[in-house]
Amino acid sequence: MDETISWKSWFIIILLSIIWGSSFILIKKSLVAYSDVEVGALRLTISSLAFIPIFLYLAKEYDWKKIPYFILVAICGSGVPSFLYAIAQTRIDSSVAGVLNSLTPIFALILSVVVFKDVFKWKQLGGILLGFAGASVLVLLRNTEHLTTDLNYSLLIVLATVLYGISVNVVNYKLDEYRPLLISSFSFVIIAPFAFIYLFSTDFITHTIEHPYGWNSLLAVTGLSLLSTFFATILFYRLVKNTNAVFGSSVAFFIPLVALGWGFADGESLGIWHVASLLMILLGVYWIKKK
Repeated sequence: MDETISWKSWFIIILLSIIWGSSFILIKKSLVAYSDVEVGALRLTISSLAFIPIFLYLAKEYDWKKIPYFILVAICGSGVPSFLYAIAQTRIDSSVAGVLNSLTPIFALILSVVVFKDVFKWKQLGGILLGFAGASVLVLLRNTEHLTTDLNYSLLIVLATVLYGISVNVVNYKLDEYRPLLISSFSFVIIAPFAFIYLFSTDFITHTIEHPYGWNSLLAVTGLSLLSTFFATILFYRLVKNTNAVFGSSVAFFIPLVALGWGFADGESLGIWHVASLLMILLGVYWIKKK
């Protein structure tokens, strides 16, 4: 083991895995009282409010000439995916969403090669194909009776991972001179006005007060925003700073395991297709990351 990777770093990896792996069950619980668009808007609004103090503290470091790239990161890294995950989980299990989320590193690699002309190693092709095969097993063989519905909503998660891949590459190639925390805070502040205005055009206040589980759903989406988005982001950047990006990215291997565990605990049906697809995707991710 690298001497810089201490037990504290491993503790952070485990903690991040639990927090991010719990995101999908928190979305599910948020959807009990709120509509999918309300969950997305609430998540963005609460997270943005938490990031505003950091944005103000780092205000002097921003380069407004880079605003198009910050906007792109805001849209692809937070704005649209927050709604896609909520919409998708109205029709698919949280455990399925957690497994499909593991496609993010694969799309990040593909986009880095296609869009940013990064060097492609042909041995990585096997990992890409294996990852996509795993996703196909989960999506296509999961429920033949409602195949069309499951496929359409599962593809929303896939689209979200594509957007994450775009965001990651924009940060790597266009905003690499900025501190990650600065990028996150600026991105959330950019989308804050739109999320706030849209949120108050919905009936989320009525649903919070009148729905039997309204306050429980509010607690779930608040935890999703403050823990999975705000706190975990800061924790992750601290981890990468203390170790390296390769070690930090290993959290992707544990997130779906936690998501599957929460899904099972919440009564979701888990079968051999979950295990098979998860193993194929994670092996694919390991393959493309291996030097």
